[in-house]
Amino acid sequence: MRARVAVAILATVVLAAVAVGVALLSGAARPDVPTTPFAAPPVTGLPAGPGVLARSTAEGPEYGRLVVAGRGRRDVLALACVRVYAAGGTGVCLREEADAPGSYETVLFDTRLRKTWSSPFAGVPSRARVSASGRMVSWTVFVQGDSYSDAGAFSTRSGILDTRTGDVAGTLETFAVTRDGRPYEAADVNFWGVTFAADDNRFYATMSTGGRTYLVEGDFAARRVRTLRQNVECPSLSPDGTRLAFKKPQPGGTWRPAVLDLATMSETPLAETRAVDDQPAWLDDRTVMYGVKRGARHSDVWAVPADGGGRARLLVPDAESPAPLG
Repeated sequence: MRARVAVAILATVVLAAVAVGVALLSGAARPDVPTTPFAAPPVTGLPAGPGVLARSTAEGPEYGRLVVAGRGRRDVLALACVRVYAAGGTGVCLREEADAPGSYETVLFDTRLRKTWSSPFAGVPSRARVSASGRMVSWTVFVQGDSYSDAGAFSTRSGILDTRTGDVAGTLETFAVTRDGRPYEAADVNFWGVTFAADDNRFYATMSTGGRTYLVEGDFAARRVRTLRQNVECPSLSPDGTRLAFKKPQPGGTWRPAVLDLATMSETPLAETRAVDDQPAWLDDRTVMYGVKRGARHSDVWAVPADGGGRARLLVPDAESPAPLG
C-alpha cells in the first residue's frame, strides 16, 4: 500500500509539472545552441527528405548531439539529447538539465528545433517514442531505489502525453491491468518501451511482474492494459500496423531482435546474431534498425530485413537511438 501511495504522489508531482509545461505548447523558444565550436555550424532544423535521426556517439564536439544521416550526408543538429525520437513534426528529447547536472527533463521540439514543451523527471533516460501523427509522446526512465524485489536496484517508469489535449499519464503503473483475462494488481508492476498505433489511443509496451515480462496492449483514454503474450520486450509497431519488432530475451540475460506478426502471433528471428539491448525502430515496412553498443561510450546503428532473411548492415556509424525521417 505504501508503494502504491508513493507512486500516486509521484504521479501527482509529474502532473503538476506537466500542467505548467503544457502552457509552453503555444510558445516558441530559441533552439538549444551548442557552445563548443564545430567544423561547420550546426543545423538549426530537421533537414527535409528521407534520412535517419539519431544521437551521435562520435568523439569530439559532435558527441551527444543529434545527427541526421541520409543521401550520403551527416548533418549535425543544434540539439543534444540522451535519447531522441521524432515523427509527424514532433520530436522528443530526453536530456540532462543545463542548470542542474545529474537531473533530466523531457523536451518536445518542432522541425526547427524550437522547444514547445518540457517537464523534469526523476530517473535516467531509457526509451522515447512519438506516434506517427506526432500527437502522442512517450518516455521511459530508469529509477533507482524503486524496485520492490531488490532494494536499491533500478526499475522503470513510463509516461505518455497527448500533445493535443495536454492529457498525461505520469506513470503507466496507475493503469488497470488485465493479465490472462483477469484483473491483476501487484506492487512490482513496471512498464517500458511504448509504441503507438495509428489511432493515437492504442499502444503496445512491455510489462514486468513476478519475474516475467509481457507484451501488453493499452488503451490510453480508458487507462487500462491487457497482456497478449510473454517474452516480448521493447516493441515497435511497423508502419503498416501489422507487426512488432522487439528484442527477444535469450539465455544469459541478453536479447536478439525479432518480429511478431500480430495476426498469427508467430515470431520471426532476424538475421542479427549479436546481443541487442535497444528498442528497435522501423526504417520502412521491410527494414528494422537498432543500436549496437561498441564499448562504453560508442554505438552504431544497424539495419536488417524484417522477414528474417539477408544479413545485418551498418546504417549509421557512431550513432544510437535512431528514428526514421521522411
